[in-house]
Amino acid sequence: MKALQSVLKASLVLATLSGAGLAQAQAWEPSKPIEFVVPAGTGGGADQMARFIQGVAAKHNLTKQPIVVVNRSGGAGAEGFLAVKGANGDAHKIIISLSNLFTTPLATGVPFNWRDLTPVQMLALDQFVLWVNDESPYIPPRNSSTP
Repeated sequence: MKALQSVLKASLVLATLSGAGLAQAQAWEPSKPIEFVVPAGTGGGADQMARFIQGVAAKHNLTKQPIVVVNRSGGAGAEGFLAVKGANGDAHKIIISLSNLFTTPLATGVPFNWRDLTPVQMLALDQFVLWVNDESPYIPPRNSSTP
């Protein structure tokens, strides 16, 4: 539990770093509710993790302001990514992401790149596998030892 509290506090502090010094960031306290954007629908892994963090933060009084989970799944998560990108410098908006952070811009052409956001903390490791149709020209040549 101590480790999760540290991660949550560090996440909230680091999310506010927009050119400010570390001493200033450590003293930061949210002045309004924290919007926790989930670039996916309700019920999935990212949503469950965000709601778990929201519950732990509330139960252990980790912040004086509430954390509000907002699902923005449109465009394979592009709506959520663009909302956070557009809120550059807003210390009260954070996002949780899965592999769609990388695949959504590739698949949709949305004007977003994972480099547009500042990573704060890895909370879990998600398996990242890309699949293509067997007829795709993107399949590498197979040798006799490849199934």
